[in-house]
Amino acid sequence: MSLEGTVHTAGSKVWFVDPVESWAKAEVLKLDGDQIIVRAENGKEFKCNAADAPLQNPDPLGEEDMTRLPYLHEPGVLWNLKCRYQQDDIYTYTGTILIAVNPFTSLPHLYGTHMMDQYKGAELGELSPHVYAIAEASYRQMRTENKGQSILVSGESGAGKTETSKLIMKYLAYMGGQKGHSQERNVEEQVLESNPLLEAFGNAKTVRNDNSSRFGKYVELNFNKAGCISGACIRTYLLERSRVVSVNDPERNYHIFYQLCGGASSEQKAKWRVQPADQYHYLNQSTCYKLTGVDNSEEFVHTCVAMTRVGIPAEDQEALLCTVSAVLSLGNITFEDGNNDDSVPTPGKGTKALEDASFLLGVDTDGLKKALTTRTRQTPDGPIVSPLDAKAASENRDSLAKVIYAKMFDWLVARINTAIGEDKNAVSSVGVLDIYGFESFKTNDFEQFCINLANEKLQQHFNQHVFKMEQAEYEREKIDWSYIEFVDNQDVLDLIEGKVGILDLVDETCRFPTAKASDLAQKLYNTGSCKDSKRFSKPKISNTAFTIDHYAGMVTYETTNFLDKNKDFVVAEHQNLLAGSTSPFVSALFYEEPPPEGSGPSKGFKAFKFNSVGSQFKKQLGDLMTALQAMEPHYVRCIKPNSFNKPSLFENANTLHQLRCGGVLEAVRISCAGFPSRRPYADFVDHFWQLAPDLIKQEDLDDRTISERIIGKASIKFGSGYQLGETKVFLRAGQLAILDKVRTEMLNKAATTIQRFARGWLANRHYCKLQAASAFIQSAARALFARREFTRSLWRQHRAFTEYKAVYGMVLKIQSVWRGRNARSTFLNLRRLKAAILIQSAWKSWRAHTTFVAQRHAALVLQTTAKRELRELRSEARESGKLLEDKKALEIKMLEMQETLDMVQNQRNELRQQVKDEKAIVAEGQRQLKELRAEQAVLLVAASASTAADLESEVAAREKWEEEAKSLQATFSEMSDKAAKDKAELERKFATAQEYINRQMNERSEIEKKFHGMKDDLINRLQNACNQRDEARGQVLELQNENEKLRESLGVKDRQLVIASAAAAAAAAVQASASPHSSSTTWLMRLRKLTQA
Repeated sequence: MSLEGTVHTAGSKVWFVDPVESWAKAEVLKLDGDQIIVRAENGKEFKCNAADAPLQNPDPLGEEDMTRLPYLHEPGVLWNLKCRYQQDDIYTYTGTILIAVNPFTSLPHLYGTHMMDQYKGAELGELSPHVYAIAEASYRQMRTENKGQSILVSGESGAGKTETSKLIMKYLAYMGGQKGHSQERNVEEQVLESNPLLEAFGNAKTVRNDNSSRFGKYVELNFNKAGCISGACIRTYLLERSRVVSVNDPERNYHIFYQLCGGASSEQKAKWRVQPADQYHYLNQSTCYKLTGVDNSEEFVHTCVAMTRVGIPAEDQEALLCTVSAVLSLGNITFEDGNNDDSVPTPGKGTKALEDASFLLGVDTDGLKKALTTRTRQTPDGPIVSPLDAKAASENRDSLAKVIYAKMFDWLVARINTAIGEDKNAVSSVGVLDIYGFESFKTNDFEQFCINLANEKLQQHFNQHVFKMEQAEYEREKIDWSYIEFVDNQDVLDLIEGKVGILDLVDETCRFPTAKASDLAQKLYNTGSCKDSKRFSKPKISNTAFTIDHYAGMVTYETTNFLDKNKDFVVAEHQNLLAGSTSPFVSALFYEEPPPEGSGPSKGFKAFKFNSVGSQFKKQLGDLMTALQAMEPHYVRCIKPNSFNKPSLFENANTLHQLRCGGVLEAVRISCAGFPSRRPYADFVDHFWQLAPDLIKQEDLDDRTISERIIGKASIKFGSGYQLGETKVFLRAGQLAILDKVRTEMLNKAATTIQRFARGWLANRHYCKLQAASAFIQSAARALFARREFTRSLWRQHRAFTEYKAVYGMVLKIQSVWRGRNARSTFLNLRRLKAAILIQSAWKSWRAHTTFVAQRHAALVLQTTAKRELRELRSEARESGKLLEDKKALEIKMLEMQETLDMVQNQRNELRQQVKDEKAIVAEGQRQLKELRAEQAVLLVAASASTAADLESEVAAREKWEEEAKSLQATFSEMSDKAAKDKAELERKFATAQEYINRQMNERSEIEKKFHGMKDDLINRLQNACNQRDEARGQVLELQNENEKLRESLGVKDRQLVIASAAAAAAAAVQASASPHSSSTTWLMRLRKLTQA
């Protein structure tokens, strides 16, 4: 049969990608080439690619070991954990890896001595998954192989790493203390008591966890030949120093600070100068001082008891707590700028804090002030003391506080190791690594960079272990695995810690005092080892950040604080000051080994050479990995199911992210690279025998041969699709789904055939039963009806005879009674007729009077209504007449206004005509003036040829003409002025007339509006009057109808009265004759009833 194409069929249960739940369930409805149409659980139907919809596992309750899942993929792993978590099964295996989901509630039935006894001596996988099973496996393997074992516990903050590590150590102490002596039992107690002590100094509240470990811890338990604990050693990694001086709200600083402020006695507070927590700058940066369900005073007592149990003397305890108070007092020292570019402590609170800190540290106040406000630089010419400004002094103070706390924490760990005692001659050991999980926040700093480096190293170790286990499985089953590809993350490690890697570049940049974060970022961008790596990239929107593609995803780091947090050298002034402290504890913290003799005069100064947190962490991590490589690893991956720390709440997206960060999905990927589906031959045959049912009948075939032939019938190629081991069938990814598809199709076909025959047989049997039952029912019904009919005939005969005899006797009696009754009835009818006549006459009289009164009242009402309507109509008519008169007056006034307007227009026309005439006269004068000037010019031309006398006469004539011209010009000017004045007067009159006309027109329009309004109002009133008249007429008609109905009802009542009178008379007559003839009346009534029946 051909199996190419999709492995889905109609009705297959699949997973699809959901933006909210990450993966959600659906059912295949139809196949459409490379795509399928599915229906989700909420009823929504959509189309998706078949390759993006993996098949669901058939077991809804989940598997204890996820390697036994038929389909090993991301949604299968996620929902298997969710199903088990909802049943309070918080532990699940993935091969030899234990996945522990934090329940956020107490489960006492899972822990204690009774559970330890059950898992004691049990093989891994023999009982349900449990952290005790991992501890038992490591202890038993250590005992049998005499080889060191390591248990690596990882997970994000709040996933339960610390509690899981405690449970592992309790089990190992339980197993390692059974045959020990009292001294060895003391070692176990010291190991267990070191946990709360280190939690007090190294744990703090974060956004995700109220008791988050801010350091990595590796506890190595030493065992002797008898298998008993003979010693222990604790190593810590990367304490978060920056938390000492800077806390984000609503997180907290380290627990010991709050325990000291809330749990110290009055004498201790006075001695160590302890103040309330909200008075310290290092603590009041956050508003959270107390944890829910945690008493700081009780925790302080537990911490002191733990220090006593691990062997720390009372004087060292007091010195340790005194130094803790000194760190808090350092944070309250504030500075202000001085007069010469220097800084001084702030008077009052700052000075008081300086005095408290110097007292608690056992140093001189002026010496501490100088160490905080100045910086000494050694030169060939001698030391140079430079003052620091207020900001630099505050940073110097914070640096000193971080160094003191870090050295104090290291001293505490060393003292615990000294008190417990490491057995160098131990036969073997078991190490428990409680390490921070992979972290990726919105803003990632140097701590996240180092944490993720450690997780990259551990992930490489984890991948190698998983691949090694896969290889061991294949070798044990004699499977060819040489072609399986293994993808390593060595390129990421080379990018970070390789030669000229990121750590080297950070250290190199830290050597320059003036270097900034941007300088470090540019160096990372331009260095070949970084920019040429596929795992390194630069964000587009930042010039001080870089991105690394880790195994768990892309993480962007901000380099703003990289340089400050990477520096780990002690300032010379601080070292010299605190090394000379009067407190033995403080001076021991800062004790420096003297340089060897002959090392030169500058060796003492060079003792304060540069050192970095990154290089130290790299060295510690290398030592840790070297130790782990020499041990047999066991893995516990802790999962935080929700971000609210609430029980019974499982967030798919959050859990899936942790599975990726914890390497669980990477282990699944490695498993899927080979043969992820593997089943024993018996189980395989039991599940897939339907593909070749004829092979089951052949007794000479074993399960291996049957399995091989079943796979052969499914056309799966050997090698590339499957291989046969010694005890199991190994299938490539997807091949099991193909077999299940074929099996499902064959089962569906067989089920259809079986259903067809079964339904036919059931239908035939049902028909036969119905046929037999119907025949039996029919015969019984016929017999019943026959018996009932015979019984009825006998009863009718008896009843008829009895009734006949009774009727015959009654008839004889009724005849005699009837004759007497007729006579009495005749007499009574006569009396009743007379009484009825009297009643009728009285009733008719009353009815006539009532009718008259009602009609009179209706007439009066009608007349009153008509008169009122008539008055209203007359009033409205008078109002309409007045409106008509007003209209006539308005019309007359409009005529007058029209006449006035005509007169004004006529005057305007006359004025216009006058203006035209004046203009014509002026034009005529101008024309004459031009003619005179022309004649004058002609005369002047002729004058040259005339005589003197003629010239004189011409001159005289010219003067005469000039005088006439002047007179004409004056006349013309006067006429022009007069015309202008007349024109202005006419324009003024015209404007006045126009304004008057406009005013009259406005009044006319207002009058017309008022007239139309009055007209409309009058029409509405007339219409209302007509409507009221019609309503009155309707009411009159209704009254007439009611009058007719009253008459009819009175007639009916008359008839009823007559009938009632007759009935009363008849009843009286019957009552009169009832006493002597009661028996006859009774027989008469019975006879009537019998007759009616």
